[in-house]
Amino acid sequence: MSTGPIDLADALASFEALWSPRIVTRVNDYDVRIAKVAGEHVWHRHDDTDEFFLVLAGELRIALREQPEGAEGAAVRERVVVLPRGSVFVVPRGTEHKPSSAGGASILMFEPTGTSSVGDRHDAVPEHVDATTGHELG
Repeated sequence: MSTGPIDLADALASFEALWSPRIVTRVNDYDVRIAKVAGEHVWHRHDDTDEFFLVLAGELRIALREQPEGAEGAAVRERVVVLPRGSVFVVPRGTEHKPSSAGGASILMFEPTGTSSVGDRHDAVPEHVDATTGHELG
């Protein structure tokens, strides 16, 4: 890990792979990851951690499948959160979600070190999605 400043534009320019997050630094036990995204990810959930998204460029959509609180057995509700550049959103732990970007986007995420990019439970992982705990930048 670098001990100096990290220019996010330079970091993003250093790789081309989509849905393949790079670890730019660490804060306590959390990775700060960046990724280029386009098309659809995979429906997945993180059982024990929230997932923070910041859109650096483009637009990100996050489809969510939510169970109404206190409504065991109720129908799961689906909604889509639209995040333009500069927006942040936190997917609560245990919430099934599917990020996508029709026109492509660059994003920054905070996740506990070792968290899989496809969560603890997920649909079949397509070839264009990298199932990883993050790659070191560089």
